[in-house]
Amino acid sequence: MSSHLAEGLRSRYPDARICWLAEPQVAPLLEHNPALDAVIVWPKLRWKELLRTRQWGPLLREARDFIVRLRSERFSLAIDAQGLLRTRLFAWLSGARERVGFVSREPGQFLMTRLLAKGAGSRLMGSEYFYLLQQLGVTTTHLRQRIDLAPASTAAAAECLTSVGVSAGYVVFAPFTTRPQKHWFDQRWIELAQATTLQFGLPVVWLGGPADRQHAERLASAGGGIPLAGTTSLAVSAALVAGASLVIGVDTGLTHLGSAFDVPTVALFGATCPYSSTCSERTIVLYHPLPCSPCRRSPSCEGRFDCMQALTVAEVMQAAERLCPARLQA
Repeated sequence: MSSHLAEGLRSRYPDARICWLAEPQVAPLLEHNPALDAVIVWPKLRWKELLRTRQWGPLLREARDFIVRLRSERFSLAIDAQGLLRTRLFAWLSGARERVGFVSREPGQFLMTRLLAKGAGSRLMGSEYFYLLQQLGVTTTHLRQRIDLAPASTAAAAECLTSVGVSAGYVVFAPFTTRPQKHWFDQRWIELAQATTLQFGLPVVWLGGPADRQHAERLASAGGGIPLAGTTSLAVSAALVAGASLVIGVDTGLTHLGSAFDVPTVALFGATCPYSSTCSERTIVLYHPLPCSPCRRSPSCEGRFDCMQALTVAEVMQAAERLCPARLQA
């Protein structure tokens, strides 16, 4: 959702050196962005392992070397796009004189030199980042989310599809998140898989992370399709989304990628509603707010998830057919 920051900053500061600090799994989504000069990778998992095994010496040495690497860039501006304690800490450790970020409940606000609200409540996907750029003097009317994939990721996605017998188009399902209140229901995914295959004549590819692998296999066994959750990197999963004929998913990164790639996308929201419109005219957001919506991390429905119950298979199919009125082709 923040991917347009790079292009916006480049338009405002054409001669600047612009770097993006990222965790390893998302770095491949940034490394080929033409607006960036470098992607600095924070080895989060490596540090967590050193911490878990109490290897204090190597951890301290690697942390020291990492801070030296950050400061060697001699940044004049650091932007914290997340508003977390750790991202504020990295902004401060960068040595940048100006450190701009969002107001949030997280500690560490004193580490920033300028804090911004998240705008006037726009429901546009990534609106807070458009607002941040505007506060930095950037014209944003021409911007939209942008992900540039490596040719190797696209080739790996094609090879993955060939290995499972997909030679034409396909529909991506992204049903998995880390919070149960954002999930739709298994039986509805199963019915939807059967309905989309019948309507569009294309197989369903189930995507997710490593923890979702067995769940995807169960859904595919019951509803049909190909379970690829947990079998590819994030970059290859992104390439699979980019090549899809249709994406249907809940509030999760793979669904948001569908909008960023301008793929026909149906987004199912309930406990959260991060946006109701996108820069892509080929995204439909389905959301039926209740008096308790959005509950985010504090559901009060005793596990019924009434907001997600309100989303029916028929409604999702109607949205898919509006985006893809004809039988989908490769």
